Amino acid sequence: MPITTTDWDLVTVTADAPPRDPGLLRALIAGDHAVVLLRGLLPAPLLDTERSRVNALFSQASTTRYTNGTLTTIGPYLAKYLANAADYFPAADAATEMLQSASFDLAARVRAELCRCFGLASLGPAREPDGRRYGDSVVRIHADGVSNPLHNDNIMRDAAGTGLALSHLAHQLSCIVCIQECDSGGELAIYRKPWAGPDEEFKIPGGLGYDKQVVADTPCYTFRPQTGDVYLINPTYYHEIGEVAGAPRTTLGFFIGFGDGPMADAVVWG
Repeated sequence: MPITTTDWDLVTVTADAPPRDPGLLRALIAGDHAVVLLRGLLPAPLLDTERSRVNALFSQASTTRYTNGTLTTIGPYLAKYLANAADYFPAADAATEMLQSASFDLAARVRAELCRCFGLASLGPAREPDGRRYGDSVVRIHADGVSNPLHNDNIMRDAAGTGLALSHLAHQLSCIVCIQECDSGGELAIYRKPWAGPDEEFKIPGGLGYDKQVVADTPCYTFRPQTGDVYLINPTYYHEIGEVAGAPRTTLGFFIGFGDGPMADAVVWG
């Protein structure tokens, strides 16, 4: 069973806090904190406008089915395409054009705020050396009754051998924007355990993620995001989303990648 501990915690940064260096991001990478919450970053009128714009795109969402769950997204997520990565880039371009035509630019606004909050010099969509551009975000829709099984995200592992530039990153974080909270449920549970090679014996064949035995007796922090919250996690640590009840849990998310050096410049992808 998961256990609780006082040193696997949430750190809150308010929108009016003075800019800081990337030290808190380094702490997240090191596993010193479970969640970094940026509260009050997005003005309510802006969020209302962006929510209306993305809700109008729900008919453009696609659902991928696995043996133990489904993922419904607006825009392609790279992990789905790694077996044939060449197909990802046209899909990402099409999604970018669709979002731009709807004037949905929430991802760019959040990236600018992250640069301000953490003193980053640059934070833009990743590109391959030949110029192919990654999508800058994915909108995820968790409808009533949907959960997200235990998993971890590690592009350095998953893209190894593909030739993709992202496979050479040193660190990966994840940024999530809560566009609309659900009525109940939908909690993020993140475990103080990063993926390791021997964990593959717990991988669910043909399904999403891992059997929960892999995090037995592991400290866990549970966080229920509220509408307007922007939060960061280290997705190489095991995490899951509880079953949603009522209104859809709608989020915008993107991964953030850093090279092996000063954390001044970073790239994003969906």
